[in-house]
Amino acid sequence: MENYRRTRIDPRLCAICRGKGLCGLSYCPLLAKKTATYKLRRIHGSQEVFGTSPPAVFVGRYGYPYVNIGPSVPPETGDTKIYDLPEKWLGLRIEQILDYRWSLVTGSRKYPVRKRNDPFLEKVHEIVLSLKPVDVEIYLEKPPRPIILFSEYEPPQGPRAPLKDFRIASNPSIPRVLDRVYNDLYLKASEAIIVLYKAGIPVSVIQKVLSVGALGTYMDRRLVPTRWSITAVDDTVSKYLINKIKQYNVINSIEVYMRKYYDNLFIAILYPGKWSFEWMEAWWPGSTWNPGDTEIIIEGDYEGYKGRKTYPEIGGCYFATRLAVAEHLEGRKRQAIAIVLREIYPGFNLPIGVWFVRENIRAMLRQGPVLKTNDMREVLEFINKHTRLGAKKWLNASRLLQRILFHSTIDKYIEKG
Repeated sequence: MENYRRTRIDPRLCAICRGKGLCGLSYCPLLAKKTATYKLRRIHGSQEVFGTSPPAVFVGRYGYPYVNIGPSVPPETGDTKIYDLPEKWLGLRIEQILDYRWSLVTGSRKYPVRKRNDPFLEKVHEIVLSLKPVDVEIYLEKPPRPIILFSEYEPPQGPRAPLKDFRIASNPSIPRVLDRVYNDLYLKASEAIIVLYKAGIPVSVIQKVLSVGALGTYMDRRLVPTRWSITAVDDTVSKYLINKIKQYNVINSIEVYMRKYYDNLFIAILYPGKWSFEWMEAWWPGSTWNPGDTEIIIEGDYEGYKGRKTYPEIGGCYFATRLAVAEHLEGRKRQAIAIVLREIYPGFNLPIGVWFVRENIRAMLRQGPVLKTNDMREVLEFINKHTRLGAKKWLNASRLLQRILFHSTIDKYIEKG
């Protein structure tokens, strides 16, 4: 898993700032670390951790087909559900989210991905299938290392150590629909994902259930690394929704949506037409995936009405965004050409998982359009006004915007200079 790029900050500035954001970052790494470290004091040097798992389990990917797997537990009891429920994280300060994640101690052991009928794995399944937090005690081979790891796919991961064993100290609360798909050994994983989604099970929960090998036909069940399961569920659910969307009428006008959140700008353009989708990102120097000093990096991928056959180079955010857009259109019983743009500015310099994109796009679309028009000139003027990159550069990078404007030149709509 990737470590994030650390930013050099003058400690004298921290003494003056005290969490006010004078360093230019979207979060205060000192506050996040200090609050979580305070919680972890009670287990300092200990090889036993008792607490209430949200529930949370991590499945690694290194060494595949032998992967690290084990439960994650904070050193506290009570309602810890929010510690591993990204659907509820919008509106929280990033420091608070990092505090939750830093507080989760993970004990893991190497495990073959295709192994079944094992007491250890059955206990893991009990934890993950519960929608309510579960009291768990983990026994570690050595004290957990006080580190926090970041990834563009998964939420941040906190301290960890090799696992001896663990016990479940309270009764898991397993919903009937989860119990049914878990015990149906003839139901394909892709079908089980849709059954759970239609039943209202949160996407983040479905991702965990798939990850621990609790879905699919008996012979096909296997452990799926957490980062792979996140993308797999986003992809599977969005394809299901898109197939439904294609049966609906197109929207009547051009709709533009916008959201600003923690040094990120999101803009969605829904254009009347048969389903197509594009996701574009522009990373400013000093932001997470652009450590350079001068150039803005623009990346993106798209698909037409028939979808795409290759994995998008831009990664998991493509599928997370496609899911959020597909949910919105399915809810309205409409289809459209969807183009979603994101600008990431220097204050946002840590990867915290694709949940951040999925939940922001969901929130943006729920808020409704900020512009409705039948004239693309107005859309381009809006992009010019509200983005730092400007309409001309976005148009030069976007395949679908170019396709929409195929019969007209960019210069017709945008003033030079």
